Amino acid sequence: MVQKFEFNETEIKGLYLIQTFNAEDARGCFTKDYSKEVFKQNGISYDLAEVFYTTSHKGVIRALHFQRVKQQPKLVRCICGHIWDVVVDLRRDSPTFKKWISFDLLGENFQEILIPEGCAHGYLVLEDSIVSYKCAEKFYGEYDDGIIWNDSVINVAWPLEFVGGIEKIILSEKDKTLQTFNQFVETHGGF
Repeated sequence: MVQKFEFNETEIKGLYLIQTFNAEDARGCFTKDYSKEVFKQNGISYDLAEVFYTTSHKGVIRALHFQRVKQQPKLVRCICGHIWDVVVDLRRDSPTFKKWISFDLLGENFQEILIPEGCAHGYLVLEDSIVSYKCAEKFYGEYDDGIIWNDSVINVAWPLEFVGGIEKIILSEKDKTLQTFNQFVETHGGF
């Protein structure tokens, strides 16, 4: 069975849900999740600058992260496991400013999302997972920033019941002290 690339733009401009190329046979499968040529043929200009992976346990929330300067467009895929992924539009001139969209990404569905610059990204790990990030800008620690995962203005409806409730979530010390959406707007006004 062969699944070809499919690109579906969401309500948030520049945010795509992508079905990757995947060929399965008796041996297993072969997956291609990025091709500069195929992306370009579909109207998407995307150059890789850096690739990294996270390994996370069930219950981890990686909060709503972004870079203040030299923003990082990201191609994100759950390689193994299951995550509930969230993207928030932080572009003040966008008609979807402050809107969030979620995606159910599993290792077995061979889907990924292309996150444009000007958006925050985070996810809840529903089972132990490995996630790949193929970034179009390198990571700069001095510009690393984010919005707290449970911000009341953005009001993401995290499906915490799938990890045993709020008492079971795992957060980094940094993610526990991130700013609110209102603080972000007061300081930066958006992107």
